Amino acid sequence: MIKFKGSHFEREVILWGLRWYVAYPISYRQLEEMMQERCVEVDHSTLNRWVLKYVPLLDQQFRARKRPVGASWRMDETYVRVKGAWKYLYRAVDKAGATVDFLLTAKRDRKAALRFLRKAIGQNGTPEKITIDKSGANTAAIESYNMECEADIEIRQVKYLNNIVEQDHRAIKRRVRPML
Repeated sequence: MIKFKGSHFEREVILWGLRWYVAYPISYRQLEEMMQERCVEVDHSTLNRWVLKYVPLLDQQFRARKRPVGASWRMDETYVRVKGAWKYLYRAVDKAGATVDFLLTAKRDRKAALRFLRKAIGQNGTPEKITIDKSGANTAAIESYNMECEADIEIRQVKYLNNIVEQDHRAIKRRVRPML
């Protein structure tokens, strides 16, 4: 449980501000105005401190309560525009379509794919199989991970089994809109 002891504001007010900041593309000053409209006097720099302090703690709590994922993953990457620059979004889902993990990187290479794979396995455990498309970077990353950690992850390169991830990436691209 996250401790809010010693905070000047009530727990609900802090969580309220955090939720708005994380869920919607707004600035700290816009959030300050929204809070003032609801009779809560809070400075934008205080909102920034709340985000820096409590968002990592909330992330830990959410991940601890997340349901376990299956042993068969579908992994893929796509590119999305973030603040005017193209970035690669690595994403993995299990057989049922539940999100395993995701990572935004500047490059699409073995090193970036391996970093994503280590993060996903660190959070969710080692899968038995990973289905990927014909991406050489993903193949090299999984083979590299198998060598380093003496794991036995089966690599399957089947285009149509990866459709769960592909469909979700298209939905993400439609939802992502440019921020000011």
